[in-house]
Amino acid sequence: MNLKRRLFSQNQEERYHYEDDKMLLSMTQTLKEWVPANRDIVIVCIGTDRSTGDSFGPLIGTLLEEKRLQNIYVYGTLDEPVHAVNLAEKLEHIQQTHRHPYIIGVDACLGKVSSVGNIILGQGPVKPGAAVKKQLPDVGEIHLTGVVNVSGFMEYFVLQNTRLHLVMQMAKKVAKTIDSFDRQLTLSTTQSNNKKTETLTRRLGKWTPVKE
Repeated sequence: MNLKRRLFSQNQEERYHYEDDKMLLSMTQTLKEWVPANRDIVIVCIGTDRSTGDSFGPLIGTLLEEKRLQNIYVYGTLDEPVHAVNLAEKLEHIQQTHRHPYIIGVDACLGKVSSVGNIILGQGPVKPGAAVKKQLPDVGEIHLTGVVNVSGFMEYFVLQNTRLHLVMQMAKKVAKTIDSFDRQLTLSTTQSNNKKTETLTRRLGKWTPVKE
């Protein structure tokens, strides 16, 4: 759980309320621009279902697992969460398993009253545990965070009393956005393969066998 909303350097980011109709298309396009196509794309959903507010990450991971993504690997679900105890181990496993992985860190966070319900996509890693002085590794080259409740006092109590309905609706919107991005990746791959096939067909069409 990333308790502070702004623990990142001043890099580019965009944010939308989860009910904003523009979020899906805009964040899908931003992911297409930021995420390289020549690396394994890995999403690490951080959190635990032992806390309602902190279940934001695992809920997203579970929803994505059900969607059976074609181009993205997902770690962190309700069944197999990624949290403070196993985070370092999971990151080491990802580095050993995937080819030059491009990691997207997903986590819940707290913020101002006016920010609750916002989804933030930004450059730079998410820093889980930083606000509670835990020495945990940074996660991701970019981050996707959701402001699930208000910060400033008794954060753990606030997390425990966060409405599950809000967290679930936010998680569904993020999962839908990532699924849209995955579909765009599949489309781009198909179009690229079709172009290669067309080019090869044209070259073969110009080739004339030599008569013996």
